[in-house]
Amino acid sequence: DGKIYDAYVIYPKTHTNEANFVEYFVYQIMPDILENKCGYKLCIYGRDIYPGEDTVSAIEKRIQGSRRLIILLTHQLINCKEHTYDQHIALYNALIQNDTKVILLEMERIGSYGKLQESLRFIIKQQGTIKWKEQHTVHPQSPKSKFWKQVRYHMPLTRKSS
Repeated sequence: DGKIYDAYVIYPKTHTNEANFVEYFVYQIMPDILENKCGYKLCIYGRDIYPGEDTVSAIEKRIQGSRRLIILLTHQLINCKEHTYDQHIALYNALIQNDTKVILLEMERIGSYGKLQESLRFIIKQQGTIKWKEQHTVHPQSPKSKFWKQVRYHMPLTRKSS
């Protein structure tokens, strides 16, 4: 299908030096489970977009080269006044071009979805979210846990290397 990645990951980027759980999840736990144990290829901003690349076109190219879009829902993402460029282009591809399937991971108990942008509320109404209940667990979870089984259900089939 010409796609390079199984999923492009969108998460709230912190503007502080303090590492947080979501970044640990994105850079450590997700690659360990989905790439190392399940054989998927993820595109993670900050890891797979290189210094010196034109960020805007790199993001567009990576999103278009991905079969799925994984968005980590957190209070930081919801309360952020300016939505990131990758979130805009990704939701445009998913909803308008009907090009990419979206997987929403609810990393914190969100409660009401009223503050979410309309496009995210629409996706939640259509398919719901996958809730991370093992919140703030230091140890990576088993790929056999309910959470990872749900994520894998929404991911494309992996291609077995011969």
